[in-house]
Amino acid sequence: MPHVSEVKNIVEVRGIGFSYGNDPVLSDITFDIHEGDYLGVIGPNGSGKTTLLKIMLGLVKPSAGKVLLFGRDISEFRDWTRIGYVPQKVTNFDVNFPATVHEVVLMGLYARRGLFKGVTKKDHQISMRALDQVGMREFHNRLIGDLSGGQQQRVFIARALAGQPEIIFLDEPTTGIDEHAQAEFYTLLKKLNEKLGLTLVLVSHDIAMVAKEVMHIACIDRTLVCHTSPQEFLKASKPDNIFGQDVRVITHHHHRH
Repeated sequence: MPHVSEVKNIVEVRGIGFSYGNDPVLSDITFDIHEGDYLGVIGPNGSGKTTLLKIMLGLVKPSAGKVLLFGRDISEFRDWTRIGYVPQKVTNFDVNFPATVHEVVLMGLYARRGLFKGVTKKDHQISMRALDQVGMREFHNRLIGDLSGGQQQRVFIARALAGQPEIIFLDEPTTGIDEHAQAEFYTLLKKLNEKLGLTLVLVSHDIAMVAKEVMHIACIDRTLVCHTSPQEFLKASKPDNIFGQDVRVITHHHHRH
């Protein structure tokens, strides 16, 4: 098992709320993400999972509450190279864009070294090492559009790894990927968490799969339903409604009124 530092928080979410106009999306969400953790953020469709993710990444401003990254208020945080992000693939990339796998991964270095600096030998080494880490080195000269969905998703993880982050956020990363590729993908994530000590935050609607893989679960349904271990989550859930909308019964200590 990887070492999780219960005292070292990478992300602190404090009383987060968010509304679109008069429509509340999130309400009073508070939890921490510890160094070395592998957190699954789950919940029904429309529960606010992706909005919460974007708030933690500073892409959306909350209506209430605050987020601290590495102990700093997100409004003052500047060290974005410490954070990696793999968005939903469908919104993420035009796969017809004529770029090789190696070029896509090099894009992950732009935040660290600036967009118009020449690519150095060290940049190439970092890119190839990231491809090694996801098992895609042999494809480095292939066009991104010629790869399968599962292979593309590995390349997007390599792109995030190239920035050498300490935490990676992934938003529904297995959408549109077949079951075999999904299983391989989750094996890769576990390896990154355990061998590299990377902190991972995975947003997914696939409750059964996530519960098998992650170290902690944050269940969101506009508010924080629970933040617990997968074992506790499954024990407190009725099998017939884990996949339904009514996941509120799983909590013992966060009551909705």
